[in-house]
Amino acid sequence: MAYYRKLGRRSAHRNLMLRNQVTSLLKNGRIKTTDTKAKETKRLAEKMITLAKRGDLHARRQVLGFITEETVVKNLFDEIAPKYEDRNGGYTRIMKLGQRRGDAAEMVIIELV
Repeated sequence: MAYYRKLGRRSAHRNLMLRNQVTSLLKNGRIKTTDTKAKETKRLAEKMITLAKRGDLHARRQVLGFITEETVVKNLFDEIAPKYEDRNGGYTRIMKLGQRRGDAAEMVIIELV
């Protein structure tokens, strides 16, 4: 996957962090994070949901190569993707919370619509 923001991390750390955030978002339905991380997570989560909407074996294997938990992949294909069958994108929403107290980073909640 091509990433646009470096997020102050090396590529291996950044890729794993974003994989973990997408997995947590699909597992829990919402996560609290910084604004720039949420924007990258949104891009990747929407790609995973679009792949799951296809529903074939190749799409399932592509998603399994990215998402770290098999139970989340099963839930994605069986429950989440059918909810968005008639929707063309826009599966997530980002709501701003304000600034974090320690370093004044913009905090947001990203959730599935």
